[in-house]
Amino acid sequence: MYGIPRDGGRGAWRHAPEADMPAELDCLRGHVAPDLLRAAGRRSRRIGTGADRVLIHWGVLDEIGYLKHLSAHTGVPIEASRDTSRSDIPLRRAHLPRIAQHGLLPLRRDGEDLLGIAPRSLTARWLCRFAAGSPDIAGRLRLLPAAQLNQTLLTRGHAALAQEASEGLNQRFPGLTAAPAASRGRPRWRSWLGVAGMTAAVATLLASSPALLHVVTGLLALWFLAFSGARIAGALAPRPALPPRRLRHDDELPVYTVIAALYREAASVGQLLQAIAALDYPKEKLDVILVVEPDDDETRAAIARLGPMPALQVLVAPATSPRTKPKALNWALPFARGSFIVIYDAEDIPEPNQLRAALDAFHVHGARTVCVQASLCIDNPADGWLSAGIMAQTPQDIRRSVLRLAA
Repeated sequence: MYGIPRDGGRGAWRHAPEADMPAELDCLRGHVAPDLLRAAGRRSRRIGTGADRVLIHWGVLDEIGYLKHLSAHTGVPIEASRDTSRSDIPLRRAHLPRIAQHGLLPLRRDGEDLLGIAPRSLTARWLCRFAAGSPDIAGRLRLLPAAQLNQTLLTRGHAALAQEASEGLNQRFPGLTAAPAASRGRPRWRSWLGVAGMTAAVATLLASSPALLHVVTGLLALWFLAFSGARIAGALAPRPALPPRRLRHDDELPVYTVIAALYREAASVGQLLQAIAALDYPKEKLDVILVVEPDDDETRAAIARLGPMPALQVLVAPATSPRTKPKALNWALPFARGSFIVIYDAEDIPEPNQLRAALDAFHVHGARTVCVQASLCIDNPADGWLSAGIMAQTPQDIRRSVLRLAA
């Protein structure tokens, strides 16, 4: 499993010098074959992440196994307690959702302040260098597997996370949500004034002469035709030429979080994960989160049958109202590690270069662009005339579809 030579000659390479070996691999000398360590080091330099993450993604060892070696090498203990109480976490409730994002868990044990660390990216490299130079401070650090840190957050911060997922946006930016509570702070007299004004306008129109009614109807028809004409003109207009795509090396790419909220999608989840695995993006820099509903045992079982995946995290949304996809996506946000986030549906099959193309779009349009939507490709033209018309990809196809439907 670790590439140990069959002749058992481990002594020949146990302490072999490796000048180009990343610091986070020092703890694995004598436990993993040098060729494999060198390959992980080269991959680490090429994509700009820790070599430990490369080995874990390759399946050479799991995260807990690596942390045991890292602990023995640095002297930083592994946090043994899996039953961390709320009183052991000296954070206010509002700060709990940030634990998973940063991979840091402040702890208080026997009156001593400690810091739990779940290594990610280049954290293990920094920890190896820091522990050697500051052993007294390193003694107040604790290593945590990411799954244990997330479970602590889910257990002790469940209420805060559920509240944030359901009402956070409505409380901070009421104008950006369609939740019923968004209008609670609105003066009641304004609502009644609007209803009265609408009623008066309709009554005046009905009591007016037929000529005025025809004029109003004609104006509404013209507005509708102008609106429809603008949409058709936009569909027929040629697409603007895209600027040349910037060639990004893998070490320049940020961590990308992929989130999919699923409900009764047992038949589609395998296809989705296969499409995600086919993305042209360093797999060590993908953070995949699937959110399922608490009563959807079929989808959870389908995910479990696919086997363990290093970059995959499955979260169960809280059983609180509203039971909507936005709430499920909000539930995943505190656990997202990426600088960018992409949202997929269970039926989506993204193009392999989609994430790189999205980064180019953000780069071209500047910092004021915060969301990019991919083009939609319909794959069920036989289901009806609407999907057949939408599937047209070029202005010529659209014209032919419009003429065919009109005929």
